[in-house]
Amino acid sequence: MGEICSKCGLPKEICACEALEREGAKRIKIYSTKKKFGKLVTIVEGLDEGELNKISKELKRALACGGSAKGGVMVLQGEHRDKLKQLLTKMGYMEDSIDVG
Repeated sequence: MGEICSKCGLPKEICACEALEREGAKRIKIYSTKKKFGKLVTIVEGLDEGELNKISKELKRALACGGSAKGGVMVLQGEHRDKLKQLLTKMGYMEDSIDVG
């Protein structure tokens, strides 16, 4: 018998915990701001901290930019608000739960 999920108690093959977390009522907030020397950065708040590094790595690769993720906040170098909404929707997040400011 395979491994058992610690959250739901189902076998890992049929576990739906990750999909349920993404469909949850959490709001994801995306906005841009200026940092040192007038550089634009895009900030993403509201993602699950457990998956933050994995999601950050995927987004940085897709957008061809640098950035960091810590403390529940992801900072991406450059202006990527519109592209981020599309990418997060493709990753399984509900479009209604993503606020672009």
